[in-house]
Amino acid sequence: MNEQITAPQVRVIDDAGEQIGVIALEEARAMATGRQLDLVEVARNANPPVCRIMDHGKYMFDRQKRERDKRKVQSRVEVKEIRLSPRTGEHDVAIAVGKIERFIADGSRVKVRVRFRGRERFNQEVGRQMLRRVAQEVADFATVESEPSSEGNTLIMVLLPATQKSSAPARQRVPAA
Repeated sequence: MNEQITAPQVRVIDDAGEQIGVIALEEARAMATGRQLDLVEVARNANPPVCRIMDHGKYMFDRQKRERDKRKVQSRVEVKEIRLSPRTGEHDVAIAVGKIERFIADGSRVKVRVRFRGRERFNQEVGRQMLRRVAQEVADFATVESEPSSEGNTLIMVLLPATQKSSAPARQRVPAA
């Protein structure tokens, strides 16, 4: 920028975007200072290097503003977690499915974890059946991203919101009599 440019001749583009041509560096600097703007090198490797007459401070401000706006629009995907055990009762699993439904409706991913303690670790099929049942109950509004996998003394399954086809309202829960 300005005094840091070292090439003797540069191709200049003015602030309106019109190409002025190849001129001496000192003449290009004089043109920029005459307009109270900066001479900014935009293509250093070109032969001769390409410089643009512009308000560098305003350019940087606009660029930062665009980046801020992009960050505002971005949505972060949260990963919520539901913890169960092989001894979790039917009613508690139904409550967990209701929580999963709320989390999925908010657009979050849900990690369902079945934790084994003591001798439960030797019969992990009970946990796998529980995760399969949960997956079947949430199939209307969620899809299984990763099948149940074993990590130490836990089984983990990850659910994510279903595709656009199931954007209909979530199914209604009928309380058991």
